[in-house]
Amino acid sequence: MRHFSFFILAAALCTMFAATGEHVFHVSPQGQDAWSGTQEQPNADKTDGPLATLAGARDAVRKLKQAGPLDAPVRVVVHSGNYTVTSPVTFSPEDSGTAQAPVSYEGAAGERPVLNGGRLITGWKVEDGRWVVELPEVRDGNWRFGALWVNGERRTLARTPNPTHLAGDYPEKSDFFYTDGPVKVPDGKGAEMKSTSILKFRAGDIQTWAGLEDAIFVVFHSWETSLHRVKTLDLSNSTVEFTGAAPWGFSDWNPQQRYYVENLFEGLDQPGEWCLRAKEGKLYYMPFPNETPENVEVVAPVANQLIVLEGKPAEGKFVEYLDFRRLNLAYTEEPVEPQGHADSQAEVSLPAAFECLGARNCTIEDTSIGHVGNYGVWFRQGSQNNKLSRSEVFDLGGGGVRLGESGSPTSDNEVAGNNTVDNCFVHDGGRIFRGGIGVWVGRTSNNAITHNEVCDFRYSGMSIGWSWGYDVSSANHNRVEFNHIHDIGKAQLSDLGGIYTLGDSPGTVLRNNYIHDVIANPEVSCGWGLYTDEGSTGILLENNVIINTSHGGFHQHYGKENRVVNNIFALAHKEQIIRSRQEEHLSFFFEHNIVYYNNGRLLGSNWGNGRYVMDYNLYWDTSGQPTVFAGKSLAEWQSSGYDTHSLVADPLFVDPANRDFRLKPDSPALKLAFQPIDVKQAGLYGSVEWTAKPGQVQRIPAPMP
Repeated sequence: MRHFSFFILAAALCTMFAATGEHVFHVSPQGQDAWSGTQEQPNADKTDGPLATLAGARDAVRKLKQAGPLDAPVRVVVHSGNYTVTSPVTFSPEDSGTAQAPVSYEGAAGERPVLNGGRLITGWKVEDGRWVVELPEVRDGNWRFGALWVNGERRTLARTPNPTHLAGDYPEKSDFFYTDGPVKVPDGKGAEMKSTSILKFRAGDIQTWAGLEDAIFVVFHSWETSLHRVKTLDLSNSTVEFTGAAPWGFSDWNPQQRYYVENLFEGLDQPGEWCLRAKEGKLYYMPFPNETPENVEVVAPVANQLIVLEGKPAEGKFVEYLDFRRLNLAYTEEPVEPQGHADSQAEVSLPAAFECLGARNCTIEDTSIGHVGNYGVWFRQGSQNNKLSRSEVFDLGGGGVRLGESGSPTSDNEVAGNNTVDNCFVHDGGRIFRGGIGVWVGRTSNNAITHNEVCDFRYSGMSIGWSWGYDVSSANHNRVEFNHIHDIGKAQLSDLGGIYTLGDSPGTVLRNNYIHDVIANPEVSCGWGLYTDEGSTGILLENNVIINTSHGGFHQHYGKENRVVNNIFALAHKEQIIRSRQEEHLSFFFEHNIVYYNNGRLLGSNWGNGRYVMDYNLYWDTSGQPTVFAGKSLAEWQSSGYDTHSLVADPLFVDPANRDFRLKPDSPALKLAFQPIDVKQAGLYGSVEWTAKPGQVQRIPAPMP
């Protein structure tokens, strides 16, 4: 009978190939993985029909390949339905296609298949205005989760103090508790250091709450938060010791360091909040007035990842020529472990919902990846010539898209590069792990980040390069062009940028990007539009428009021979152009730029050693104050050898009050060979349905200077 079944399958495949010139499998909720998958619907006697799962389709393709090399493309058509997974669907080198015969997994045209890593929560009881449900897996220690969605909307983990605004954006001082200075501990070298695991709180803020054993302390540093669980509480000394350490000593950035406490049962006091009590095995939720257990769909995440391409790059084994189109990936979990969570920057320890290790020539297109606890997509070690395009990556516990690793490759096979992120809408990140980046490019080169809209992250919009100082870097020739980056920071974290760069990056270009509304929390550090940090070298920053940053439109902490050319820097809240560390080499060329401001504050920080080139720029302060260059008038500044051909004049923008920074025909900037910039070219392209998506997002407006 087994041989007969194989004969039937082979005959069906031959018929399918003869009719279409390609191999086609179907996946449907009405299917079974024991069937051939060659039919869209079950047959009349229910002996054959579509497959039931993506993993079943992968296995069917494996069987097809066992009969011999692929002789034509393979299409796996996934039909509308909810495909629940508790662990990722993994593709290995044996699942690869070829250049002539790629393998695609694609949603059927006009349909909506969802690969769902969540679990529907039912069985609610109403107690004292709260809903409660028992979850034995939680009580037994087999399930922990840190996010909850009601009707597709992320709900707030119960916290105290409560935030003024949703997601804690643009916080008020009342949103936080504050440390009461540092706790000093021995550093092992005969001196003292600020403790990284013991926090001193103000008397009365923290109590012996019954829910403290489940609670998570969220502590704000500068460009990161650390998340902690309680080990011991000492009310007599107003200290709490955590099970794991932070990257920095508490009160290191500020004697009154910000923090709050979440997943605290006693903090469950506002509609839309929830709390998980582990020992009780109970989930609590405080509903909004219009919500009932009957009219909502409550989902808690189970799977940590949804799709993994798992090559073995060190062995030269890659996953190749797989295409994923028109799929919807939703709900992943990234729990805060018993030891807590603490990354030094960019949440680089987090995995991604769609993760590619050793992937070559693969594509992710027209795909939605959202409601996740970690990053959305990651092209990891050994991944080359892959493309993520026209996809939405959103509602993220961490960041959006990652390219490369935080360490350099040790062999040619492990090099990541030549990957593309194009025409993607990446938004609303850092909802749990606030240091997540919209698009992070680590130690990887020759990548293209183009025509994306990246917004609503609590740290930086993009981070390019991953080395500090002037050591030889494995991140170069990265191209970041025509991106629309906005509503970054939201006054939560600091030391951030619309585009943030690190290290020696020869050949890297930041061009034609439109960046606006970059607002840092001012109590610790700053937020800039273009931020060349820690040894950034050899970068061209050209034709960018930067508007409304809490600090400078451009800031170079330290670096070498960057070229800042033909940009518009407008309306930073403080100084417009910042140069921090002074070094003996040439810092940058600053030429053919327009700097437009309204506060009398042009140049900030250190300009004393003169190791920079500035010329052919146009400066205009609408406040009417005298234009001052590091304490000098224009004439004095020019006599020192800077801005010899530059002008102080109104650039004659069309309508700057409404952010129309096009130049009128008689603009004096044109006489300085400034090339007009069309910001409408930045961001998404394609159908109106696609390009209109960002306009549907509602948010708190960023403050203006």
